[in-house]
Amino acid sequence: QVQVAESGGGLVQAGGSLRLSCAASGSIFSINAMGWYRQDPGKERELVARFTSTDKTIYADSVKGRFTISRDNAKSSVYLEMSNLKPEDTAVYYCNQNISPRRGRYLEVWGQGTLVAVSS
Repeated sequence: QVQVAESGGGLVQAGGSLRLSCAASGSIFSINAMGWYRQDPGKERELVARFTSTDKTIYADSVKGRFTISRDNAKSSVYLEMSNLKPEDTAVYYCNQNISPRRGRYLEVWGQGTLVAVSS
């Protein structure tokens, strides 16, 4: 069984910073892609930032210049450094990793989500 778990959410004032962490665990042959999404109640889940399977880095336009995604392959972990936070960044943030538990098999694994709340 493969799973990912996020940590690091919380309440912060506008202009503040937070760092989210996500670690995968279980039977992992390889991690093909990893990233962060967010969802506000009543809205669709949206991409925040992602490392693709071809090692490209993608950011949503709304977070460019403020958020930075990074990873530690040895720890099967991905991070999201968020700065200059705005009230509109308030959402539940989800980690997603595309993981191969063995060669040729691919799983999209989602975390349980962590709440980021930004007050004005």
